[in-house]
Amino acid sequence: MNSLVFPPSSIRPRFLACLISIVPMAVGLAGESPRLYDNQFVPVRNPAPLLADHPEWVEPIRETNRWEAPVLVNDTGADLMVRAWRWSYNARGIIEMPNRLRAAQTAIVMVHPWGIDDGQGWVTPEPAGVADFCTPEKNHIAGAHTRGVIDPFHKSLRGKVGAILYSLPGSGDSIRRSMYRSFSHRPGPEERRQGALELDRKLRSFRYRGESLPAVLRLSEDKPVVDYFKQFPGLDSSAHYNNTGFWDLPIPVTRDIDVHPDDVVVYDAEGYEKLKHYLQAQGIRHILLTGYATDMCYARTCAGYENLSKDFNVFLVGDATLATFPAHVTPKFSTSAHIAFASLNQLVTQVSWICYVPASPSK
Repeated sequence: MNSLVFPPSSIRPRFLACLISIVPMAVGLAGESPRLYDNQFVPVRNPAPLLADHPEWVEPIRETNRWEAPVLVNDTGADLMVRAWRWSYNARGIIEMPNRLRAAQTAIVMVHPWGIDDGQGWVTPEPAGVADFCTPEKNHIAGAHTRGVIDPFHKSLRGKVGAILYSLPGSGDSIRRSMYRSFSHRPGPEERRQGALELDRKLRSFRYRGESLPAVLRLSEDKPVVDYFKQFPGLDSSAHYNNTGFWDLPIPVTRDIDVHPDDVVVYDAEGYEKLKHYLQAQGIRHILLTGYATDMCYARTCAGYENLSKDFNVFLVGDATLATFPAHVTPKFSTSAHIAFASLNQLVTQVSWICYVPASPSK
């Protein structure tokens, strides 16, 4: 049994995450002999709720059947402390464990920070078009979350982690290639300025108008419900409502993120293999995953956790993501539910559980 036990109920989460940095434990990196992991647990007494720092965005997880496990990731020269948890039905509770990462071998990846309804010119089509969180009001809610949670988190680790990346739909068109660093090109200030001007012209010249909702539906006597939803589904993002060409426009990174010239934009159409090889070439082994939407793109697109967790140590930053929230005025319940489901096979952390502590020269 590992002797390191940190009851989170009695210590603030950020202090807890940093506390293990003073313990001189380290193991070898990838390529060395495997170690035997002591998969034994001790109970966490009177645990505080998880993901409770931003209850307006994520409903806290209040499960009290919690266990403490030994350090999982334990890099030599670790300087980034990431406490994490997962759910196990077989253990009948939540398992928490400290992790000691090398920041230089860690990347922040933000999934689909779409610049929609943020003043750059790409807007939700009227009267019934849908994009991103599917209404302008909900897109503004996501923008507030990006400004208040994700962007400050990225800034706190910029210059410390090995890379910060954003994924966007489509391919690397000439406009976005001019605006953002990519796998193979780093634009200069003048090229970025010209790219932004071209983006503005392109986005503002589009007609953001589609068809209205159907006024009459044709229903059979036998299956009226089937016919109803075939003709009037709950989500139709096709050209009928969004106008032809809407999804071919160059979707920018949201203005709610302060994109640094060193940050890299990746495109879904380039495929996961290209992303994987790029990250590996940069020496990246660990991923802190932020972005949208927890129930869809965050899981299943090019840079989603279903891909990344095949080749990297992935930590879902559970309060730095939002799920779509149909029929609700808040994303907090949907986000909490989807993060909890993901925790069956993913590690979940939160912003206040991630702490950079430079390694001492003796280490």
